[in-house]
Amino acid sequence: MASKNLKKLTGFSLEDLLPHRGNMLLLDDVLEVDEEHALTEAVLGKSCPLSDENGVQPLIMVELAAQTAGVCNGLTRIKEEGEDSSKLGWLVGVKRAQFTIDVIPFGSLLMIRSANTHEFDMLREVSCVVHLQGDLIGEITLQLIQA
Repeated sequence: MASKNLKKLTGFSLEDLLPHRGNMLLLDDVLEVDEEHALTEAVLGKSCPLSDENGVQPLIMVELAAQTAGVCNGLTRIKEEGEDSSKLGWLVGVKRAQFTIDVIPFGSLLMIRSANTHEFDMLREVSCVVHLQGDLIGEITLQLIQA
């Protein structure tokens, strides 16, 4: 998926920052990004993982949060190590996840915000929120370690 704003913001594509490809690249656009946070958009369709005839299961928000964190941390990797540095992802642990929706309707525009809240060496804790039409539908805290 091509991010309309990411190239303008950073000069890079989602594929430059994330290891995900094809249907596993869930983000559609990056609205803000720096070394501490990212704000992304995603529209979930029927080909999305965790979808059924009713829509998409809310557990997908964990992956959306991880990819949004990956945008921020991928940008940091490129700035520190260069464009040709390893694109291996981060191993993710879910410290906390709370969802306020039973199913995400197909075609919904989700806004995902991640912020690095703690960092030590190759470890990070990331706080994420997911909004649908201005309503908070998910809060996720991730613990990351670089592979």
